[in-house]
Amino acid sequence: MKISNLSSRGTVRRRTSAAVALAAVLALTATACGDDGSGAGGDKGAEGSGKGKIVFWDNNGGIRTAVWKEIIAGFEKANPDIDVEYVGIAATEYQSKVDTAIQGGGLPDVGGVTASMLAGFSAQGALEPLDGRLAKSSLDGQLNKDMVESLKAAGGGDGALYSVPTSANNGVLYYRTDLFEKAGLEEPTTWDRFYTAAEKLTKAGKNEFGYTIRGGSGSIAQAFDAMYGQSGITSFWDADKKKTTVNDPKNVAALEKYAALYKKVTPAADVNNDFAKMVAQWDTGTIGLLNHNLGSYQDHVKALGADKFRGIPQPVGPGGKRVQVSNPVDGLGVFKSSKNKEAAWKFIEFATSKEQNSKFNESAGQVPSNTGAGQDAWIQKAEPTKLAAEALNDGSTTIVQLPYYLPDWNTLSKSESEPAFQKVLLGDMTAKSFLDDLAEKLNAAQADWVAQAG
Repeated sequence: MKISNLSSRGTVRRRTSAAVALAAVLALTATACGDDGSGAGGDKGAEGSGKGKIVFWDNNGGIRTAVWKEIIAGFEKANPDIDVEYVGIAATEYQSKVDTAIQGGGLPDVGGVTASMLAGFSAQGALEPLDGRLAKSSLDGQLNKDMVESLKAAGGGDGALYSVPTSANNGVLYYRTDLFEKAGLEEPTTWDRFYTAAEKLTKAGKNEFGYTIRGGSGSIAQAFDAMYGQSGITSFWDADKKKTTVNDPKNVAALEKYAALYKKVTPAADVNNDFAKMVAQWDTGTIGLLNHNLGSYQDHVKALGADKFRGIPQPVGPGGKRVQVSNPVDGLGVFKSSKNKEAAWKFIEFATSKEQNSKFNESAGQVPSNTGAGQDAWIQKAEPTKLAAEALNDGSTTIVQLPYYLPDWNTLSKSESEPAFQKVLLGDMTAKSFLDDLAEKLNAAQADWVAQAG
């Protein structure tokens, strides 16, 4: 196993009106790394011998390097005729690295491909469809169906699977069990109980608050979870796939109620909170409720102790239904330019097998994609992960698939929407105006995409 690291400050800004014709503005020239440095988006590659060297790009290098080194060592022991070169790339730099390599050459054989990246990579013809390989694999029927569906939906609308899921980093409602018990509150398993607790636990004069809301970077996904979770609407688009449901009156009412929490039961500083500030603030111990994901569980254990809080699935809404927006799904893809696709696929099969998938997710603290790994001992001890896995696997949760396939999605849902949502929190814009404006742009982007795809 060879190990190397890449770093860069190159960025890619992506904004097109034609959906499938995705153009990348590249700040740096390509960094050659791969079979022979020539692999680019238009290269069809080859099956190869299934032996020799393959290059693997980790999309969360540093954070996940140690566990990947373990998995690679196990793979090379089981497949002594295959050598894996590991390249760890920081999560913040990964997408721009791949985009650069698609245009200039040097793609790896296999790499991390999350749901949010799929549309951009597949639109540039960089990824190999994996449906046929999966159907013939021992993995067939062993992977969480919702995760597979999330990745198919994100892949560009052609229904193909371009990334095999490894894990999901589910949204979690963390609450202070000690504060709830002291106040005589019921567990916040419903949205009504959530709002009741947020109000009752607030004592602003004592700097104690019921909830911390995310108003800064990453705020829109959390707001969408609150909207769709309360409204019970289960699709991002109407039946004709032409108009978004974000500004449905039920979603508008839900966002109005959620945004009204700001400064009433939350700290004023929340308007600028990204996840790091929000998590750190909750870990001070003076706030009752927090919406985040599984990734912060260990931080809470260190700060508060495991006996002072719980992490449970998102509250249920109308009729006892739990609805969430598409949970962040990570995965592995084969790049089309690979000259050794057979070996690259063998690596994915091994990495997402029950034993290895369990090992990876125990380290990451996330929900395994391999359903067999969901019964392993470590999950039973990590309650938030256990409950999240059960909610995904038992059919109690409906996932609203976000349109990651739209080239403008990241721009619309982040750089344009986050400042507007802050205005909603501050009372400078109504929830209806915010959602109507977003809906108009989303409908236009969807129409462009449909026209180009047709």
